[in-house]
Amino acid sequence: MPHTPSKRILLKLSGEVLMGEQQFGIDPEYVARLAEEVKAAKDTGLEICLVIGGGNIFRGISGAAKGLDRTTGDYMGMLATVMNALAMQNALEKLGVQTRVQSAIPMATVCEPYIRRRAERHLEKGRVVIFAAGTGNPFFTTDTGAALRAAEMGCDALLKGTSVDGVYDSDPKKVPGAKRFETISYGKVLSDNLKVMDAAAVALCRENAIPIVVFSIREKGNLARILAGEGVQTTVQEEA
Repeated sequence: MPHTPSKRILLKLSGEVLMGEQQFGIDPEYVARLAEEVKAAKDTGLEICLVIGGGNIFRGISGAAKGLDRTTGDYMGMLATVMNALAMQNALEKLGVQTRVQSAIPMATVCEPYIRRRAERHLEKGRVVIFAAGTGNPFFTTDTGAALRAAEMGCDALLKGTSVDGVYDSDPKKVPGAKRFETISYGKVLSDNLKVMDAAAVALCRENAIPIVVFSIREKGNLARILAGEGVQTTVQEEA
């Protein structure tokens, strides 16, 4: 990531990273470690918002493949993202970081509804805001939800923390010698159907000139290195 000063970022975490070394669910110790990284980033003066997937608990498209109605499955997946958001909120607040969860599906008993101006106010006051339940609509991924919120919040970058250290021309877990890109254009990602984020999310980021930085969140301390312009990553941006 070219080291340009950022004021506000959105960090997108795949739900799977919350599993730690488990096969499913939430590993509280691993979530606590992630929260420490978020706090360290916030302590540099950044305004931070998060979106967390729900694949560690339930993935709508997988349920659909097994015969579950896709719309129902997607709503179940949205509820899973709320559970993950609450777990991260708890971990952050144990570290003294004021955090608010806003859900695209109203559930006033457990969190705030998503209201853009309220979210902006929270960020201005130094709170971390976690956006849950995706866009609130079925057939849209949490990647698209992350791109949408990054655009609405006027974020300088969307950082996607995953289990791989960037964007490759093929699956590095299956293809020995797969090539990792340092930088790549939005158009190349879309035309080559590279599995960075879904097409709607990439197109939304391109339309709003939001760079996407893909890196491994599993490597301890990597978030701080990426924000400092160091570490291994791939930046998706418009061609110079």
